[in-house]
Amino acid sequence: MSVQDRKQRERAERERLIVATARELAEQQGWDAVTTRRLAERIEYSQPVLYSHFRGKREIIGAVALEAAGELAVAVRAATAGVEDPRERVVALARAYLDFAARNVAAYDALFQLDGGLAFAVEETPEPLKDGFAALLESLGEVAGDGVDPGLFTEVFWASLHGLATLSRTGRLLPGDAEPRLELLVDRLAVL
Repeated sequence: MSVQDRKQRERAERERLIVATARELAEQQGWDAVTTRRLAERIEYSQPVLYSHFRGKREIIGAVALEAAGELAVAVRAATAGVEDPRERVVALARAYLDFAARNVAAYDALFQLDGGLAFAVEETPEPLKDGFAALLESLGEVAGDGVDPGLFTEVFWASLHGLATLSRTGRLLPGDAEPRLELLVDRLAVL
């Protein structure tokens, strides 16, 4: 292994450490607690080293968002894999999505609530974001209905899931109605 390869590997490891530490701190104390000073202290590197990887908090949020998009795609695909019945596959997708949002609050916020400097729904959209959407489209496209654009349907279903995740987390929906709400969403939107 060359010195350059070792340095590249060490740089990538530092980047992973910064992202993991930011996410951990955000999950514990919220994104307001994530500052470059705190991160530098926690990872035991100077702030200039941190800035050599990321220009600031916004880019760190973006890195957490990309990581979260990949994890969400994996969770959705794992939940829907091998589920033959289209309705049950959509229910599994919805549960996986809502579970991910509830268990990974800071990562979910980085992905969908905070400005991480990432472009959505354009040519420049990073691959992990495209793959996250593709994971939804794989199961939802087939239940869009005749004459309905599968991508558009997936956007509407995704927006509905996002609303349920956000409103549930902030206590604006009755927690006891989570399952009937999910069933209603699937029954009313998906053409089965």
